[in-house]
Amino acid sequence: MSRAHIADAARATPRTRWLRLSFEAGPFAFRAGQAVFASVAGTDQRAAYSIASPPALGHDGVIELLVGAEGAFGQSGVDPLTLSGAEVDVDGPIGQFGVPAGGDDAPLLLVAGGTGIAPLRSVILDRLQRAVTAPMTLVYSARTPDEFACGDELLALGASGQLEVHLTVTRDDAPTVSSTRSGRVNEALLRAALPSNAAYCLVCGPAGFVDASVASLTAMGVGAGRIVVER
Repeated sequence: MSRAHIADAARATPRTRWLRLSFEAGPFAFRAGQAVFASVAGTDQRAAYSIASPPALGHDGVIELLVGAEGAFGQSGVDPLTLSGAEVDVDGPIGQFGVPAGGDDAPLLLVAGGTGIAPLRSVILDRLQRAVTAPMTLVYSARTPDEFACGDELLALGASGQLEVHLTVTRDDAPTVSSTRSGRVNEALLRAALPSNAAYCLVCGPAGFVDASVASLTAMGVGAGRIVVER
């Protein structure tokens, strides 16, 4: 177990918060896509969170998490915005999600639902920092335009040509925004977004979202060995 403190807490969306954890012991090594168990020090209510920052930041002893606005690390009614400076116990890293071995230079299709963007942001920023030139496309689904946790950052990467971005809003009554489309992620959208038949497809989000996305990718002829999921 490692000890860290919350160096910064900020609003991501109405329902989520960004937390920046700084480790007392220095570097925290992990692979892009992995997660940690975290709990406020002195409590036994821990939860698993995907790391949303690239491994290079971990070399500086820092990681970023995307957490729910209600119930920090399992504590009912505690908004993480009130926890700046609090000590946190961290176990990990854990999990096998991420770009498979041998796929470091392959094209990527990244499919995120809701807070499923967290580990995919880690993958995107890691690739950019390592100057990998293979194309990356992101399909990111949220209920409303204000629920894209890092929408502005991703759109900026899209505008610079570093990442192809498709933001799609699923609620029928959501306001129209020029940078988003309406509707759920489906086979037509994934087919249009797939950068190459050689691409690895990383999918993260709620269970139903993951299952539907995998079914669509399979129907497109993407082999099981090129689909990696995290729920």
